[in-house]
Amino acid sequence: MEFEVSAEAKDKRLNRRVAITVLALSVVMGLGTIKDGNIVQAMERTESRSVDLWNEYQATRTKLRITEIAQIQLTAAHAAPSAKLAADAARYRAEAPTLARDARAAGALYDALNIHDDQFDASEALIATAISTAAVAALVESSWLLAVAWMFGGFGLFLSLCGFLGWSFHPDVLSTVLG
Repeated sequence: MEFEVSAEAKDKRLNRRVAITVLALSVVMGLGTIKDGNIVQAMERTESRSVDLWNEYQATRTKLRITEIAQIQLTAAHAAPSAKLAADAARYRAEAPTLARDARAAGALYDALNIHDDQFDASEALIATAISTAAVAALVESSWLLAVAWMFGGFGLFLSLCGFLGWSFHPDVLSTVLG
């Protein structure tokens, strides 16, 4: 009879560990999902800004070229180019490098945000795997399987921490395999 009671107590201890593991990982995954969603929104805004800036850069370069051609044509026709054409050309020459710099900066911000997006994506996958593994550990009453779940969960927690704290650790292997 004592054997049955201690086996039952052992089952309860394992089940409590599984329950605490699932609860903790679920909370972290939920918070990470919210943060990841915010990062994705910021990435979309940044990408849109970058595209807009590159379009504006191209339009400015086109306007500059048209202005230069107009000046050449006026000179060839022995007419003096207007001061407005010269002012427009100077303005376009000044604007283009600034637009290119701002577009590159938006691209760099997008890349930085993408690292954190990848961290949260990998974290979510690892934590989901850990939760599933913990559930199976409870079903088959296996402590070693729960330890495997903790390893997956630990790495997932580390990646979430990297994302929340802005650390630049990037799960390259996971991104390459899954990307």
